[in-house]
Amino acid sequence: MRLSFMGGGSDLAVYYRTAPGSVVSTAIDRYIYITVNKKFDDLIRVSYSKTEVVDRVDKVEHNIIREALKTVGVDRGVEIVYMGDIPLGSAGIGLGSSSSLAVGVLNALYAYTGRHAGAETLAREACRIEIDTLGHPMGKQDQYAAAYGGMNFMQFNADGSVFVDPVICARQGKDELNSRLLMFYTGVERISSGILAEQEGNIEANRAYLDRMVAMSRDMRAAIRNRDYPAVGGLLHQGWELKRALASGVSNPAIDEMYGRARRAGAAGGKILGAGGGGFLLLYCEPERREAVRRELAGLKETPFGFEPQGSKIIYVSD
Repeated sequence: MRLSFMGGGSDLAVYYRTAPGSVVSTAIDRYIYITVNKKFDDLIRVSYSKTEVVDRVDKVEHNIIREALKTVGVDRGVEIVYMGDIPLGSAGIGLGSSSSLAVGVLNALYAYTGRHAGAETLAREACRIEIDTLGHPMGKQDQYAAAYGGMNFMQFNADGSVFVDPVICARQGKDELNSRLLMFYTGVERISSGILAEQEGNIEANRAYLDRMVAMSRDMRAAIRNRDYPAVGGLLHQGWELKRALASGVSNPAIDEMYGRARRAGAAGGKILGAGGGGFLLLYCEPERREAVRRELAGLKETPFGFEPQGSKIIYVSD
């Protein structure tokens, strides 16, 4: 899965068709695990929070898995099972989980058929499934983060191409940054599609905000590269103030109250991950303030994480 530091919203086509969008994001060590196995008969079995057994691809209810099967050309005699480190329900969690699933199931199905698909292919095909085929109102950063892994500066171009450039920073520097980040589950569930659809519809009215966030994504890359950690915290706070203006559902009184308490306890900045409205709250605070912030948010579930250098990966293949 992934978390995004800056620039979310500029990866929507309605924005980057007229001006390049850009984000800084990182893959994290929270995963979705997918198993693909040959089935004894010609049926298709898909198991997640429910189990489906069907005789044709078109009958698979899980939309991402159905379209991945069509993309790779697997139409019978297969079973697919998936689970995640963080429960994957109908409500978005802000960590790019649907795109992690799309990239992962494509990768697994290609391996199952004896073919290799590189990161660019996986990301591009996952985007096509989620955005073009299924019509989800979302950007491209999640699919590319899952496919490529690592911490990256991504640029989204008018022709649909995406430049993925690693944020150059020594391992020690990334560890120091990680030690200044806390992530809490707010307990607030939301459906991200509604927020994203509103945000997409507001692009022209909010273009000045997004232009600023794109510029700040370059500032964020420089701050991480130069190990200017106070600047990271300040940029996160500024970015959150801008993001709150993009759509009415990005924040709410409960989230504002949580964030205000964290700031008063010593967090320099933060943001709700993903579309907003709930899910996970990312906070930046200096090491000496971590315990004070934890005490202030003791009612929320903290979720420790590390940065993940690799993208989607095949970890076992049976002979």
